[in-house]
Amino acid sequence: MTEKEDGVIALLLAAGGGRRLGGRPKALLEHRGRPLVEHAVGVLRAAGCARVHVVLGARAADVRARADLSGCVLVDNPDWAEGMGGSLRAGLDSLAGTGASGVLVSLVDQPGIGPAAVARVLAAHRDRTSLVSAAYDGARGHPVLFGAAHWAGVAASATGDRGARAYLKAHEEAITLVECGDVAEPYDIDTEADLVHLE
Repeated sequence: MTEKEDGVIALLLAAGGGRRLGGRPKALLEHRGRPLVEHAVGVLRAAGCARVHVVLGARAADVRARADLSGCVLVDNPDWAEGMGGSLRAGLDSLAGTGASGVLVSLVDQPGIGPAAVARVLAAHRDRTSLVSAAYDGARGHPVLFGAAHWAGVAASATGDRGARAYLKAHEEAITLVECGDVAEPYDIDTEADLVHLE
């Protein structure tokens, strides 16, 4: 692993309660015989992320019991029901003192995004000022990489279910877009109809 990538910690947001899935937490949905959160961690590791922080919320105790998250830093977000913003803030808080120069933010409910796309975004990381996003046919998507210089601003603007959207919109010119449409599909598992994507 290059020194540059060693400075990036992966942050997996996996706290959601699956409101539109009848209250089934997305982290616990089965994919290829294992909980989705375990699959997502495997993708990050396969892409070269040595350090992975996972934000848990809905049924966190069940997730801990059922998924193999060994080697991960598990972060509890007691305010998970307030939306992705709180999980992003909790995750960023967990990076304090790590010395990381960047964080790659990934979502648990996007199993169509594999190691190839994550590795491309990681490879575009330069330093603490980097702002990198995967793109699909030119449209910004996940994962997103924030250099450490952006963390305070992201945390300050992360509210409700918007996550880092407002921050990214305000800093659009600074974002390096990395096209990943040829190696990944950015669908979300949000509703019952989306469950067809799980294997």
